[in-house]
Amino acid sequence: MPIPLQKLFTYKITEAEAEFLKVGMRVAVPFGKSKIFTGLVFKIHQNEPTAYKAKEIHQILDDEPIVTSRQLEHWKWISDYYMCSLGDVMRAALPSAFLLESETLVLKNETFQYEENLNDEEYLIYEALQHQSVLKIQEISKILNKKGVLTVINQLIAKGVIVLKEEIFQQYKPKLIKYIRLNKAFDNKKNLSDLLDNLKRAKKQREVILHYFSLQSQTQKSIKLKTLQKSSNISSAVINALVEKNIFEVYTIQTDRILFDKETNVLKELSEEQNIALTEINASFETNDVSLFHGITSSGKTEIYAHLIQNVLDSGKQVLYLLPEIALTTQIITRLQVFFGDRISVFHSKYSINERVEVWNNLKQNKNKAQIILGARSSVLLPFSDLGLIIVDEEHETSFKQFDPSPRYHARDTAVVLAKIHHAKVLLGSATPSVESFFNAQQKKYGYIKLDRRFGNVSLPDIELVNIKEKHRKKRMTGHFSDRLLKLIQEALENKEQVILFQNRRGYSPIVECTTCGVAPQCPNCDVSLTFHKYRNELRCHYCGYHRSLPRTCPACENPTLDTKGFGTEQIEIELQSLFPEAKVGRMDLDTTRGKYGYQKIITSFQEHEIDILVGTQMLTNGLDFNNVTLVGVLNADNLLNFPDFRAHERSYQLMVQVSGRAGRAQKRGKVAIQTFNPYHQILQQVTTNSYDEMYKDQINERHVFHYPPLIRLVKITLKHKDFTKVNNASEWLGKSLKNNFHENVLGPTSPAISRIRNLHIKTLLIKLPKNRSIQQSKQIIQNIKNSFQSIGEFRSVRFIVDVDNY
Repeated sequence: MPIPLQKLFTYKITEAEAEFLKVGMRVAVPFGKSKIFTGLVFKIHQNEPTAYKAKEIHQILDDEPIVTSRQLEHWKWISDYYMCSLGDVMRAALPSAFLLESETLVLKNETFQYEENLNDEEYLIYEALQHQSVLKIQEISKILNKKGVLTVINQLIAKGVIVLKEEIFQQYKPKLIKYIRLNKAFDNKKNLSDLLDNLKRAKKQREVILHYFSLQSQTQKSIKLKTLQKSSNISSAVINALVEKNIFEVYTIQTDRILFDKETNVLKELSEEQNIALTEINASFETNDVSLFHGITSSGKTEIYAHLIQNVLDSGKQVLYLLPEIALTTQIITRLQVFFGDRISVFHSKYSINERVEVWNNLKQNKNKAQIILGARSSVLLPFSDLGLIIVDEEHETSFKQFDPSPRYHARDTAVVLAKIHHAKVLLGSATPSVESFFNAQQKKYGYIKLDRRFGNVSLPDIELVNIKEKHRKKRMTGHFSDRLLKLIQEALENKEQVILFQNRRGYSPIVECTTCGVAPQCPNCDVSLTFHKYRNELRCHYCGYHRSLPRTCPACENPTLDTKGFGTEQIEIELQSLFPEAKVGRMDLDTTRGKYGYQKIITSFQEHEIDILVGTQMLTNGLDFNNVTLVGVLNADNLLNFPDFRAHERSYQLMVQVSGRAGRAQKRGKVAIQTFNPYHQILQQVTTNSYDEMYKDQINERHVFHYPPLIRLVKITLKHKDFTKVNNASEWLGKSLKNNFHENVLGPTSPAISRIRNLHIKTLLIKLPKNRSIQQSKQIIQNIKNSFQSIGEFRSVRFIVDVDNY
């Protein structure tokens, strides 16, 4: 059931139901006193539960399973490995339209007579029930014109005025398109001739029929009602009159909400280096189930993927193409659709519930339109029937890891297990592989293929480090731009070339501070300062969404001396507009890409050269391909390097190499300018020389010394509660219990950098599990400690979150 309870529940069924039911079907089941949930049949058995009496199921919701047995095996692995409930995995995997929920209906009690005992609000509901036999909770809210109606409902139940009933409702509505056709009686020429004669006076009706024949002769296809209405320019009332007279018939056809063009082109010819890489990948697949493809930026990895996909499709199997960012799916759809037409389906969170249900059904039925699934991390949970290949593009990306809510899975690792269940192959592709994947390749656990030449023999960009410490000293900074970066932007614009600028912080300014007393406005719900967004002239918390208008005076000393510290993408956009008034400046961050087509609009505008300079956050760094970009600027590299995380240096290297890879992807060599206060930093030097191997050696040595992945496993435990004392006491108790079992391998309890979010105080503990220690045993110990923790009355209300591989 879609609830976070660790165990499965047994329900009673009849013999007839037992013959009909199959594993993977949905059933409506009663749970608790009155609620009805959507349950999923996991197992059919004869063992009666001893701890409770099995209830009967409410009803069977499907004619055939909506979840496959392989899927359930995969979900079970996720549940066991990531220490979450199967209900959590089910809720994350199933489109919410499949999770039928019960709705509370209010009915009148026929035996009630004492209406004089009711107050005004109660009488309003009682009176409404005299006219209407059933009311929904929302309808009662409208009658009383207020949201909180439960008190009134409880009073009515106590007085015996009403009874409650739970009803299940279906959320998914298939898309039906109305078509129109002539009644079969008029297939006869004589009948048709008589009809037209009879309609001589009804000129508009006669006109519609003639228009219908005109359309039919042009298209030779079924005619949509809307098409006839639009092309004949006649009102729906005229057509409805013909339908009432049984001259026309209206019928509906179910269709998918998202349809791609069927036209396809032949695959592009590969270069000599690409062909060698493709041969090596196929050879690696002979001996390895998982292979790491290390191809530098702009080496043409997508074209190689296309050839691999074609080979798998020819063998009659399905392909899953995983991408970290929804922004990337937009461009990759366009590139792959050219070759594979309508065989592609897309699945990610920006799609509506109904669109996701259609992809699910098409994939489960192995339809031709769902042979290639292109999507973000949640795509690994789909019902594949015959999977042949999984491509994890930009496999190093942290977006593949789900942090909240549960299940906290990593799509890359989950995809490897999914492939094993289907006996499929996995290709992990990246220009900057994660240390974990490269380590596995070095240990011969994965195959390894390297492609170190750009397509068309284009040179790698020339990377220049700009020392802004010196520039500040010599007063050569204009706002947040050095004179060198401004000169490079000017040159690119003069040559009608495009520029990408990277700043990994959205908003205008992360801190607003009073220059008189030093006070910065804080979020009332979180331990973090509010970020200033100039566009709306408001202060906003990026953790809980709290916002308020920017005060004119300091809230502490009431002096009008508020100033901004630091800078985000919005401030860079405004500065560029004043520095280069002739240029068109665009911005790509979470604030500008909230809509369904937000990414698409910005990427298309940039491709069409409607934007000259694009400012953006991390979503700009991977996989995007713009031929006319010759300059990339990183405005502050030090923010990335000084982040308190054991992967900060690795991530900084990956981000800067990836964003540099957006420059000079056509014939002209690109330029990259990285502004920093410390140009002699080891990582920055490695970025300028593109020395991945050096970076890997340094990182693996550090992790060996300090015991971090991939040499050990990490399990992070987070405790949250509104009461600081309670969460503090709970963390102390938990720390002692864990140290009794894991000894020096436990770090904490500590407060994280932001120790309160949404009014919940946070404490964290980190467990380092050596590779030689059984992961299953360790997890069992953690689970036992969690059970003991939750059995203590004082700690029962403290949220206990386990995150396996929390990086």
